[in-house]
Amino acid sequence: MKQNYGANASAGQVFLLGIDAGGTHTDAVLLVQDQDASEGRAASPRERAQADPAARLPRVRLLAAAKTRTKHDDLPASVREVLHALARVLAGDAAARALGGTALLGRVSRVTLGATLAVNALVQDKADTVALALSAGPGLDPRRFAMGRHVYVVPGGLDHRGTEVSPLTVSGLEAQAARWSAEGITAVACVGKFSPRNPAHEQRMAQALNRESAASAMNSPNAVSNAAPNVAPTIATGASFSITLGHKLSGRLNFPRRIATAYFNAAVQRLHSGFLDAVESALAAAGVRAAVRLLKADGGAVPLSLSRREPVQSVLSGPAASVMGVLALCPAAREGCALLLDMGGTTTDMALAVDGSPVVDREGMILQGRRTLVRALASVSIGVGGDSLVSIDGHGDGASVRVGPLRQGPAMAFGGTCPTLLDALNTLHSAPQAPGAGTGAAMGDASASPAAQEPQGWLADELAGNAAEDMAGELAGNVGASLSGMEALARRCGLEPRVLARKAVDNALDQIRRAAGELAEAVNARPIYTLAGLRALQEARPSRAWLVGGPAACVGPHLAAALDLPVDCPPHTAVANAVGAALTLPTDAVEVYADTGSGILRAPALDLTESVRKGFSLDALGERARELLLQRLEQAGAEGAAVEITEAESFATLDDNGFGSRDMRVVCQAVPGLAGLVSD
Repeated sequence: MKQNYGANASAGQVFLLGIDAGGTHTDAVLLVQDQDASEGRAASPRERAQADPAARLPRVRLLAAAKTRTKHDDLPASVREVLHALARVLAGDAAARALGGTALLGRVSRVTLGATLAVNALVQDKADTVALALSAGPGLDPRRFAMGRHVYVVPGGLDHRGTEVSPLTVSGLEAQAARWSAEGITAVACVGKFSPRNPAHEQRMAQALNRESAASAMNSPNAVSNAAPNVAPTIATGASFSITLGHKLSGRLNFPRRIATAYFNAAVQRLHSGFLDAVESALAAAGVRAAVRLLKADGGAVPLSLSRREPVQSVLSGPAASVMGVLALCPAAREGCALLLDMGGTTTDMALAVDGSPVVDREGMILQGRRTLVRALASVSIGVGGDSLVSIDGHGDGASVRVGPLRQGPAMAFGGTCPTLLDALNTLHSAPQAPGAGTGAAMGDASASPAAQEPQGWLADELAGNAAEDMAGELAGNVGASLSGMEALARRCGLEPRVLARKAVDNALDQIRRAAGELAEAVNARPIYTLAGLRALQEARPSRAWLVGGPAACVGPHLAAALDLPVDCPPHTAVANAVGAALTLPTDAVEVYADTGSGILRAPALDLTESVRKGFSLDALGERARELLLQRLEQAGAEGAAVEITEAESFATLDDNGFGSRDMRVVCQAVPGLAGLVSD
């Protein structure tokens, strides 16, 4: 960050801005890529895979970074504050001033954002109340798969080929919509069984809902015409309802998961859209005019225009940011199988990567116990972080000590009022000091290494064997405040401060070890797929671990023994998530169906229906899927992406006249990955 990049910025330099609004901190980084570093971009993703991927990726440098506390009740304010902090860094750093200082924000060509707003809203029960309009036809009652208290089943249904087997009767839905409106419900999800094969029933349900709200829409000052070009087609907006159509979110035919996906999408759509509006305003105020992308749960990024339509895709993007950050910061993490850990203030997120590509949970992301059809990284999150409370059950040597999952503000080392895991680590790593005495560095700053401090008092007597290992980690914040808090807690439970600290750290390590083992077992219990190519692989057994996050330098030395793996912290660990966001490539996918018997091709998410001839082939369907995905990406401002076919199926069937036909399905996706690697 202190290198001199020259008096003037080259015209070929590209500036990338990454922002991560995490559970504890909001981080921002500005990266610079030189013109001569982009020579490898001409290679195709397949060529990069065949060659050394790390060698082919462009090199970028971290020019500036900033970190602020996240305001959970006002995430847009957190983004504004971190942009102001980044501007101050750019103004105060000589190398950054030589390139243009704060004016560099105006030269940013791409912004990628990671945020916890949607998942926090769901966890804290602050998302919108959702009503479900369901249609299933013959078979199991769809109420069996319903969510929430507001559910209406619309008579009518389709078969597995999209043919109507019973007409849709929407008169009852219109009456129900009036009741929902009177109850203050503003979000409705419409899901029909087999609607990906024929969206007509879902579209008719949306029309019925909008008819009910049409009169009030005309009189509402906030009403938006459904014909307005800036309205996302996934959400049909009236004065009373925003309507999510299930077929827009996935072309897969799992009815229960389609219901869950649409339900969660509707629940967070209003909050998500408002947040993006505020972020765009904050970026504009900071002088940033670049296109903005949002990180997704699968480790890719999506332009805001697409994210507004499908906010559910970004609900669990936190682990994705840390995973992509590790892979961007440390090329060695791209070799073999690695366990990637991100410890923040509140949680520790874990994921696996094989040969530089994250392992994907193809079954779909789980939210509040329900499987969805949202592709996500195979990850696990536990309530253990630097700010996790230390709690005690019992007294004396038999006392049980636990870390987390509760968090009540920051560690005492950073102004908190209750001892946390970070305070326990400080107690292990340093000699006792008077309350308010000298401070350690901010998390991750090696200048505070305890190697420069002489042990005193009772600690000097214990520096032998395992006690010496306890001194291996770094210090963070006001060490005196940590010691004071831990000593007071130790007196109340009848333990020595060092014993209490050791018990707390051991409990945190044990929780991480067990969660990492459960993740590996869960991943290996079924075929393994990675984000790159979605192809089945061998078992994922990590041979080393990589740790990022604020407390990484403090807890890292203890993790190796707990995991029985080498544990390393890449450079710039405290802002790894923002780096990962900045360098993540855009991803998107489309599913396309063709039935040669009926002569119809459908792309459900695009509301596209075309005619095909009897001899239409699977290869031809694949080419059409490629064209449609490229068009969708280009319209969203993500032109130039490489795409590939990840799934292709063809089944022989008999058409309505008894003649042979083909029922085909193709999934095409933008090739995921990183835009570059960070080098100093």
